Amino acid sequence: MILGSLRCYPLNLPRITRLKFYSVRADSVVTSQDNGALLSKSLQQLDKELREGNDKAALSLVRDLQGRTGGLRCFGAARQVPQRLYTLDELKLNRIDTSSFLAPNDETLGSIERTLQIAAVFGGLSAWALFDLSQIQLLFISVGLLFLWSVDLIYFNGGVRNLLLDTIGHSISKKYRNRVIQHEAGHFLIAYLLGVLPKGYTITSLETLQKDASLNVQAGTAFVDYEFVEEFDSGKVSSKMLNRFSCIALAGVATEYLLYGYSEGGLADIAKLDGLLKGLGFTQKKADSQVRWAVLNTIMILRRHEEARSRLADAMSVGKSIGSCITVIESNIGSEDI
Repeated sequence: MILGSLRCYPLNLPRITRLKFYSVRADSVVTSQDNGALLSKSLQQLDKELREGNDKAALSLVRDLQGRTGGLRCFGAARQVPQRLYTLDELKLNRIDTSSFLAPNDETLGSIERTLQIAAVFGGLSAWALFDLSQIQLLFISVGLLFLWSVDLIYFNGGVRNLLLDTIGHSISKKYRNRVIQHEAGHFLIAYLLGVLPKGYTITSLETLQKDASLNVQAGTAFVDYEFVEEFDSGKVSSKMLNRFSCIALAGVATEYLLYGYSEGGLADIAKLDGLLKGLGFTQKKADSQVRWAVLNTIMILRRHEEARSRLADAMSVGKSIGSCITVIESNIGSEDI
């Protein structure tokens, strides 16, 4: 995930010395161009490795470029707040109201669903009157629809319903689409800056179904997380890895909170984090401490890199590759901000 400045003083130098000075600058420009071309080629190779599912090779490539001159300055380079027990009052002093985003409720899709239900009732009544359906026929139709709804709920965990609502939401609500894009950009940016490599993302349920054959996901960002999986399977998750996971999980809802003052999406993200902490045997007090630190840390990073997040969202909205998204991040974060 994530040059020095040069101070010049006027000197009365001989002409030949000044000519040498300009020659050095020209050489530096050439080197910078060469570094840029090399980085671009490396990121193209990264996209290739990720497309082919070579997660370890992709991560190795990024780590090889990490922190090098002309490489990736921002990967794993985020400035973070000290980890300690933070109170709710301390969060409020930093203009953070956790109640506004730790219990998200998707009002946009809820409104669309209610509208569809009302339309279905009126449509059914209209069809009954238009086709002169008997009560038995109406009963059979109602039972059939109830059966299909039950199949979706039991076998697909409501995936067909979510696919329908998400597709309609993206089609008729610009705000909903933008919220989803910003949410995923938050996940992507925080992961990259904390040293976790994103390997893919989707913006709609339909796109997720086409790419990953996953029916019950509205959108999502996937990561090269085999190291986390190995630690979790061993039963020993390091504090560094847990901190990364906590911040990445909360990054989406935190982004929505900063942009809109509240969060609608991300309930599944919070549930995953809660499940992880419980699985690791955290007491409620210890879990609260971990979440509060992660909330503060994530919010502070997002505030510091608002421009990078905005540009990244623009790139993700048109389906740019992971390598291209990384270029956007690196280009929009100054050396003084990491």
